[in-house]
Amino acid sequence: MAKQTVERYEETELYRLRHSAAHVMAQAVVQLFAGDVRVAIGPPIEDGFYYDFELPRSLTPDDLQAIETGMRRIVLGKHPFVRREVTAAEARAEFGAQPYKLELIDGLVSGAKAEAGERVPAAPAITFYTQDTFTDLCRGPHLEHTGQLNAQSFKLLSVAGAYWRGDEKNAMLQRVYGTAWRTPQELKDYLWRLEEARKRDHRKLGKELGLFHFSEDIGPGLPLFTPKGELLRHQMETYVRETQTRYGYQHVWTGHIVKEDLYKRSGHYENYKDAMFPPMVDDNITFRLKPMNCPSHMTLYREMGLHSYRELPMRFAEFATLYRYEKSGELSGLTRVRSLTQDDCHIFCTPEQVGSEFALALQLITEILNRYRFADYRVRLSLRGTAGKYVQDPEKWEQAEAALRTALDVSGVDYYEAEGEAAFYGPKADFMARDVLGREWQLSTIQVDFIQPARLGLGYIGEDGREHVPVVLHRAVTGSTERFLGVLIEHFAGAFPTWLAPVQALLVPITDRNHGYCQKLAASLSEAGLRVDWDGGVERMNAKIRKAQLSKIPYILVIGDREEEQGGAAVRLRSGEDLGAKPALEIIDLILAAVAAGT
Repeated sequence: MAKQTVERYEETELYRLRHSAAHVMAQAVVQLFAGDVRVAIGPPIEDGFYYDFELPRSLTPDDLQAIETGMRRIVLGKHPFVRREVTAAEARAEFGAQPYKLELIDGLVSGAKAEAGERVPAAPAITFYTQDTFTDLCRGPHLEHTGQLNAQSFKLLSVAGAYWRGDEKNAMLQRVYGTAWRTPQELKDYLWRLEEARKRDHRKLGKELGLFHFSEDIGPGLPLFTPKGELLRHQMETYVRETQTRYGYQHVWTGHIVKEDLYKRSGHYENYKDAMFPPMVDDNITFRLKPMNCPSHMTLYREMGLHSYRELPMRFAEFATLYRYEKSGELSGLTRVRSLTQDDCHIFCTPEQVGSEFALALQLITEILNRYRFADYRVRLSLRGTAGKYVQDPEKWEQAEAALRTALDVSGVDYYEAEGEAAFYGPKADFMARDVLGREWQLSTIQVDFIQPARLGLGYIGEDGREHVPVVLHRAVTGSTERFLGVLIEHFAGAFPTWLAPVQALLVPITDRNHGYCQKLAASLSEAGLRVDWDGGVERMNAKIRKAQLSKIPYILVIGDREEEQGGAAVRLRSGEDLGAKPALEIIDLILAAVAAGT
């Protein structure tokens, strides 16, 4: 069995360390402003912590430095973190001048959301943590004393505005972000990763490489792709399409708008209506822009007639543009958009085929992720939580969870369980891949659905001659073209593998008299199936080479009189490596070999 026991972040030393750092920072802020501070919340987050404040003025970079200095003084005091359980009356008395804390106390008493957003039972114990002169409303955990924080292993990073409790109707607070680690080297490594991530930001590189743009004339979250960007998308989708076809998938097309009633029957309307664009009404029929494919694929399956078990499994795949009404504040480059193209697939199968179909989908996903150089990944088995968003059919949920867990066990893949991450209709196996900077992205998914097929009237005639309801596996490899492209840009820092690069070779003529041969050689490379361009601009050769390197083009072919006479080109790589002069046929073989090798 490959199930892993994964330590929850809340149980780690780093969580305690960062939680303690948040309290130390809050004390330093209170001291800096001589107590003229209204404190809100300060939880640990991934790789760091933050704390929200209402302050008499806006913070400056100099303030952050002063707060850091104050934190180091507090750390050197080795003040113990003292836990104390209090009554609601005592808590209100302690924080009588702190309205945000009073609201949190009222919420704790009534069973509302607590400090970091988790739901807690009604009338829980109310606890304080005190270090030195600072007391906070907090459940912990913390370090034993402030001295266990390394004074050289934390840093304040930025200040941002944040509405109290994330509600724009509430007061705007100042949120101070920081990071904390066990050792100075860990902090140094993290700050390097942050800087490298800034350099690799797909929004910056995408514009520099001429791949896509966002325009106010079009609207937020709606990307425009240039010829190079569309060529890149096409390469990505063509590769997945060809791989899926080899694995027995059939590609379908189901349009852009759907009657709203279909989503009400499938259950999506109840769970996703806030993410749908407003309705369109025609002749008393309400339509929606399509936010997901599942109901359309299931309808197509049903409209094709009553199927026999001999036809199953049936695998429908589609590169469909979907539309989701994401909040403007949540949009982020290509990774969070309002129009997205999903490599969606739905597999209609018998219950007995779930294991073999999962194994086949897993094999396909592994092949594709490896091609994109995502070899470091793990699988999260996403199960139901306690919230009420899930379809209430315990028997089918247990059946689906058992089927998926068994499939994971048989496959031998390492996985861990996470409650509350399932889709509303069933459990999921989510593939969490790490990029070259160690950041984790959810890329692929396989979901088991015993619920929607019955809701939408799907059936097949079994070997026993009776009608049965098929199981549907929902499967996506890259998730959405836009988001996956954003991840790829950062993963490769814009230097795509040769097989994926929109321009694989750029020809650079040294003089105007070499233009004719340059065009002839470009045509030869194109006929060999390569994507080529040539630079006929007026810049000098070195400037053209430098521009090609900044454009991350894999091969730069320099052509002067000698190269023209010899029927070849001088080959340079985008890394700056000079491979010397080579004949045209050898250049073609060199680039085709790199394409075949996936480099």
